[in-house]
Parts: sequence; C-alpha cells; structure tokens
Amino acid sequence: MKDEDSDGSVRKSAAEALGEIGDARAIDSLIQALKDDGYVRTSAAEALGKIGDARAVDSLIQALKDESEDVRESAAEALGEIGDARAVDSLIQALKDEDSGVRTSAAKALGEIGDARAVEPLKEVALNDKSLLVRNAANRALEKIRSK
Repeated sequence: MKDEDSDGSVRKSAAEALGEIGDARAIDSLIQALKDDGYVRTSAAEALGKIGDARAVDSLIQALKDESEDVRESAAEALGEIGDARAVDSLIQALKDEDSGVRTSAAKALGEIGDARAVEPLKEVALNDKSLLVRNAANRALEKIRSK
C-alpha cells in the first residue's frame, strides 16, 4: 500500500482491494495500515480477516484496544475469521467493551474459534448483557463451541 498517499480514501480503498485480492504478501502493509486514520484502520482490519493469515493476530489483538469502536469491532471480526486461539483471552476482555457492536463481534469470534476457555464468559454475557443482540450472539457462540 502506498503509505505516503495523503488521501485517506485512497489508502482505505487500497486496503479494501488488498483484502478482496486475498494475497498474503499484503499482510505487512495492512498491519502498518492499522496505525493509519480510523477508517483506514477499519478497512485494514477487515482486509486482514479476509486474508486470514495468523501473522496478523498480534496486531489485531492490539487493535482491540483502539480508540475507535469501528476498528475494535473489525479487529474482533477479523480475529474470528482467522480463528487463532491466541486471541481468546483478548476477545474475552472485549466482551466487556462499552460498545455493543464490539461485544457482539467478540462473542461471534469466540464462537468461531471454539475454545472452551470462552464458555463461562460467554454464559455470563448471554445471561446478563444489556443488549439483546449481544446476548443472542453469545448464545450462538456457545452453541458453536458445544458442537465442536
């Protein structure tokens, strides 16, 4: 990706295109783009999820702490797509995020990963989260984990 391009929309489009192409050679550039403007970071996280390369896991885990809820949500989704168990503890923490979209994406990701460590935290969310969408996502995640 052309890091020096001053137009953020061009960098965002480049990240999206790289995700669609799915070539793992883009991983390093997309990881760098996780430090860009918010909407570029969101597109970079989404692209990393589409590519599905485990080299992105550590950077996506860091993105779960981003100031932007859109970036945090996209990072959680990407981690679920990659399916690496190294993300489980961070995704469990993301179940407590202030943003319901992040909590929903974290629950879904935990279901995709299927690690038993997520069962108790997901039960807690399924019973107590204030958002019906989050509770439903946690219940579906629990079903996926049980079926694995």
